[in-house]
Amino acid sequence: MTVDGARRVGLIGWPVEHSLSPAMHNAAFQALGFGWRYELLAVLPGQLGAALSDLKAGDFGGANVTVPHKSAVMAYLDGIDDAARSIGAVNTIAMQEERLIGYNTDAPGFVCALREAGLEPSGRRALLLGAGGAARAVAYALAQAGCTVAIYNRTAMRAAELVHHMQDLGLCAPVAWVPGEAALGELDLARFDLLVNATTAGMWPNGEATPWPEALTLPSHWTVFDLVYNPLETRLLRQARQADARIIDGLGMLVWQGALAFELWTGQKPPADLMRAAALEALGIRH
Repeated sequence: MTVDGARRVGLIGWPVEHSLSPAMHNAAFQALGFGWRYELLAVLPGQLGAALSDLKAGDFGGANVTVPHKSAVMAYLDGIDDAARSIGAVNTIAMQEERLIGYNTDAPGFVCALREAGLEPSGRRALLLGAGGAARAVAYALAQAGCTVAIYNRTAMRAAELVHHMQDLGLCAPVAWVPGEAALGELDLARFDLLVNATTAGMWPNGEATPWPEALTLPSHWTVFDLVYNPLETRLLRQARQADARIIDGLGMLVWQGALAFELWTGQKPPADLMRAAALEALGIRH
């Protein structure tokens, strides 16, 4: 017997085949007796408007949003949560009274994962790689928690735009610099203690890619947090391990942002441990 009628939720993005979200959420739906189903919704950038129309017209309870749509999707929503608007990115959509409302669970999910790993962000100095939707959430979360943030991105214009956006919010003062691998080598790396990869470098199917130059050794006093979760151990995390740096993989953030999204859709807290176990099983990892 289910506690709610059959509804669908899904992941809007391109690509989406690598996602662990269906396994994670469907396990939680089953455990709580929801007759819901989580699906993968592969959507090309030019098809985003049509996909949101289908979402609204169908039997959907909501959706997650991933690359490359986290910012673009905001133009198609009926309402946006204040935090998501400040971040400039939406990763969760909830159907509320036939209106599509956008939220960002990446930011609190990231902080939950950081603290779960025993790292308090307040007072730290982070080097953030990337300037897309995930990077926006991380920059906002860290700055709001009292962490100084410096942003590096291959495209300087995108980094500068994110820096100015965060500065306008009055949180902290992220810093952008000239793009290119040489720029990383010219930084005083000793002044940072946290590296966060919010790019897709290393994500399936390009698991051997890394956002960090192979010739540049990571400082051993750093904590390296890679948001990529498939594969679970990325090339970047192996570089960090070889440098004796502390590592945090992307599974914790996936679970916590997913648990917060689940609660927005259903009004109930899901079993986060079960969601984590289902994600690990989908990766073929015994737990």
